[in-house]
Amino acid sequence: MNCDELSQRFDTSAVTIRSDLRALAASGAVLRTHGGAVSHREGDEVPLSIRAGHHRGEKLRIAQAAAALVRDGDTILLDSGSTTHALARQLAARPLAGINVITNALNVAMALAHAPHIQLLMLGGALRPNSFTLSGPQAEAALATLHADRLFLGVDSLDPERGLMTPHVLEAQLNARMIGIARQVIAVADASKLQRRNLPAIGGIDCLDVLITDERAPASVVDALRGRGIEVMLV
Repeated sequence: MNCDELSQRFDTSAVTIRSDLRALAASGAVLRTHGGAVSHREGDEVPLSIRAGHHRGEKLRIAQAAAALVRDGDTILLDSGSTTHALARQLAARPLAGINVITNALNVAMALAHAPHIQLLMLGGALRPNSFTLSGPQAEAALATLHADRLFLGVDSLDPERGLMTPHVLEAQLNARMIGIARQVIAVADASKLQRRNLPAIGGIDCLDVLITDERAPASVVDALRGRGIEVMLV
């Protein structure tokens, strides 16, 4: 529903509606869209096109910091998500001689498809259209003979006590397999993802090596992660 419709329905000004929508979006009750908002309930599948517009500046800075960690000759795993898509675009533009990228995300693959320095391997599986994500037994089987230097994981939520989480069962299982074949696990998540709780869990927090997030991250979360030996990069 857009601002004009809400203004007419509640007989109030558009300025008041926009202010109320900002407050609701900050609390996580709705997701802002161009000119309005959509309802959001825990576990809902939010289209990637909407997620990509949220915290755009933070995601870009996170992607830039993540891309700087990649070295020539690396084999990296890129999970699905709007932040990993931003990372893929950074990698496509980097002056590297050659890297290998494994991904389960169609939008990530498309961002890398024309980069001459990237050898791309796409996992199979069942498609979740709202997120362009492939998962399921086929995707898990494809990982059985692979390994990666680094996994960049775009988690839906991260909590120091409950670990790394996503509301999608098949994706959680695939992410756990990804963690198992990677030498280093790097979560890329803006501060809105911290302390949000979803089920099922991908894995405990100790499977994480590095978190790249933005400067709005709660100090309590940052301190708790660093206390567990996890490197936290604030950008």
